[in-house]
Amino acid sequence: MMFFKKKTEKKTYDKGDKKPVIKASICNGEQVAGFQDIHTGAFEEVMLIRDSEDLYKFKEEYGISCDIDKIY
Repeated sequence: MMFFKKKTEKKTYDKGDKKPVIKASICNGEQVAGFQDIHTGAFEEVMLIRDSEDLYKFKEEYGISCDIDKIY
């Protein structure tokens, strides 16, 4: 019997208009990864970041190799 690992599909985002950021709460320290529109500043939430593994998974899904800025 053979087992196959499901391939994770690479997701994309508009690199010209959006940048990856982590939105962190000052009160409780909750962190959410997503994309911020460069022109309007609007934030699009993608996933909750609980630990470094979640951050790695977010970066891997979207092919992000650079450091991600934090906004508050």
